[in-house]
Amino acid sequence: GQLPTWLQGILLRNGPGMHTIGDTKYNHWFDGLALLHSFTFKNGEVYYRSKYLRSDTYNCNIEANRIVVSEFGTMAYPDPCKNIFAKAFSYLSHTIPEFTDNCLINIMKTGDDFYATSETNFIRKINPQTLETLEKVDYTKYVAVNVATSHPHYDSAGNTLNMGTSIVDKGRTKYILFKIPPSVPEKEKKKSCFKHLEVVCSIPSRSLLHPSYYHSFGITENYIIFIEQPFKLDIVKMATAYIRGVNWASCLAYHKEEKTWFHFVDKKTKKEISTKFYTNAMVLFHHINAYEEDGHIVFDIVAYRDNSLYDMFYLKNLSKDFEENNKLTSIPTCKRFVVPLQYDKDAEVGSNLVTIPSTATAVKDEDGSIYCQPEILCEGLELPRINYDYNGKKYKYVFATKVQWSPVPTKVAKFNVQTKEMVHWEEDHCWPSEPIFVPSPDAREEDDGIVLTCVVKSDPKEAPFLLVLDAKTFKELGRATVAAEMHLDLHGMFIPEKVLKTETE
Repeated sequence: GQLPTWLQGILLRNGPGMHTIGDTKYNHWFDGLALLHSFTFKNGEVYYRSKYLRSDTYNCNIEANRIVVSEFGTMAYPDPCKNIFAKAFSYLSHTIPEFTDNCLINIMKTGDDFYATSETNFIRKINPQTLETLEKVDYTKYVAVNVATSHPHYDSAGNTLNMGTSIVDKGRTKYILFKIPPSVPEKEKKKSCFKHLEVVCSIPSRSLLHPSYYHSFGITENYIIFIEQPFKLDIVKMATAYIRGVNWASCLAYHKEEKTWFHFVDKKTKKEISTKFYTNAMVLFHHINAYEEDGHIVFDIVAYRDNSLYDMFYLKNLSKDFEENNKLTSIPTCKRFVVPLQYDKDAEVGSNLVTIPSTATAVKDEDGSIYCQPEILCEGLELPRINYDYNGKKYKYVFATKVQWSPVPTKVAKFNVQTKEMVHWEEDHCWPSEPIFVPSPDAREEDDGIVLTCVVKSDPKEAPFLLVLDAKTFKELGRATVAAEMHLDLHGMFIPEKVLKTETE
């Protein structure tokens, strides 16, 4: 096929790559050592490259020729890189054991720099052109968080916004929203942007020892949206996991009898809205988008009825009959919540406070809290992406992978949240990854551009490829076949050529 001439830059992807080291194997797919891979677009040609992230975790494991650093689903013993017993027993002063820097989930941009990220306190700077691993950054040196999300947001001023959890810090557990500026003042050129990191606000956890697990958050023009779900970390279990010989994943539990709470932080005042908004128990990983309309916040998420998704990816379940044997007990559902921030304070108990057209409801309880029920947009979409120019604004399109009852995607979809129309691309034995939308330089409409996805074939004898779709028609424009093994990955980003620093810089 043919690539658009304006497509110049790098598609950078991240995900688990190596699951066996010496005679040892990770238990879970999300534990594998991070493998970065990239597609560079230059004058109508595509160049592929991949490289393992040279994290301290990678180096320790390779040197010992076995897994010596614990990951989320795999506890390693004993760890020659550190005296872990000292760590485990000093757990009252530091509840969380030292985490891995195997940053395998996403890529984050901060100023002119790019980082591989996961959900621990460590991120690794990388060179997007050579995929070299550069310095390690520890968030805890700049902000009191033990874990942080892999899905930051970027505002129009170039700041990076992210959230992390501060566990039992000064007797409190709280969720912290922080902002990293894109650059430092001229006179401090040698310093990093992280030195100027600013805490925007903190939200106390409803429970000291059972904070909510979260993978992403939402943002609108004036508000930050945080969902405190009843899928929670048990801190005491986590701190004693090593001694008990269990993995950290077993310290996560879903409390289906509890509520899911919505928190809205006003960006200007940096304070949380005092009204209590909630819905039924659910598990979510990905926010899609959010915006404000006539005094309401509208936000779209992909939610599940339980936490079975994580269990699917234990490697013992990933056999050759994976697709037949593994059925999700809860299908991902795109839900739209409509939350009235401005409403008639004298409204009757039991009345629906939503005044914009939607089947979503927000009903006033006797105690003044508001019970929200969503509008169901569609089912079966995961790994959602949007045209990021529409982030926090009213929008139409979601680009996502389509999963039915199996956790592995078989199609790429474009879904219109306004008309509920869906179109897909699919081909036999193809497993596409998260689709990334790249706007065309003279874009006038939201879907003017292309969609990029890496496709792995379920038959290992067939070559994987990069697929380029016209975002408007969803027709294939071209594909670049890769003469190397390619892994299913998780997340990534497209970096336009003009954003890339030249090699010499």
